Parts: sequence; structure tokens; C-alpha cells
Amino acid sequence: TFGDVGELPRYEDIHFVPDASLLEKTVILKLNGGLGTGMGLEKAKSLLTVAQGDNFLDLIAKQVDSMKKEFQTDLKFMLMNSYASSKDTLETLAKYPELGSGSQLEFLQSKAPKVMAADLRPVSWDTDPTHEWCPPGHGDLYPALLSSGT
Repeated sequence: TFGDVGELPRYEDIHFVPDASLLEKTVILKLNGGLGTGMGLEKAKSLLTVAQGDNFLDLIAKQVDSMKKEFQTDLKFMLMNSYASSKDTLETLAKYPELGSGSQLEFLQSKAPKVMAADLRPVSWDTDPTHEWCPPGHGDLYPALLSSGT
């Protein structure tokens, strides 16, 4: 059971000294597998334009670059992509070579075969075999990290 946590300190009253050396042991990890098909999209939701011509990935790349410069460290950045979001994501981030590329920049979620509810046979979709698979979602984070060797 959960009990009362009592009174929490106000953020403004917490005093700390930032330690940039901790960033050398830090990885910024973004979960980027969602296509947004429920929103009528065919690409990763992170590629939606949100401000001044930038999409979410542009903003994230600029944020990481800003932190690297401010704290003068090689802050690591990675994405967990799905098999459906990887290509477009890597193409978009190619304009930010300082972030890295390929396996330096991403690892992939697992994918699981879709099965027929009636008899659990694998689904067959001859016109587009990509529809025979489904990503397991962000709950796949730790198994995907482990299996990727990241």
C-alpha cells in the first residue's frame, strides 16, 4: 500500500551544484518507434513539424547539441526505433552528423509476427509483407537493448 508522502520541498528551494562530469556517463535515450498510423501518418510521429519548420527530431538534435556545447562533453544520444521508423528517422538526422549515425544513433525494437485469432497461425499479407509484423511497443526497451548489444 502507499502512504502519504508528506510535504515535498519546492523546486525553487532545492539548491544543488550541477556536475557536468556525470554527463560523460549519461545517454539521452528517446523512444521513437511510433508511426502515428492512428493519426493518419505513414512516418514516425517525431517527424511532425511543430515549430518554425522544425520537427520533434530537429528540436531534440538541437537540444542535445546545445547541451554538448554548454557542458563541453560528448553527451551520448540514442533512439529506440521500430523497423518502420528507422529509415526516415536516420535520413532526417543525417543533417546532424555530430549526433552519430547508424548503430551509434539507434537500436531497433523487436518485432513480433501477427497471428490469426482463430488458430494462432501467422498472418500472411502478400501485397505488403510488412503488415505481417507488429512492433511490441516501448515495453520492449530492455529486451531490445539487451539483444542489440547496445
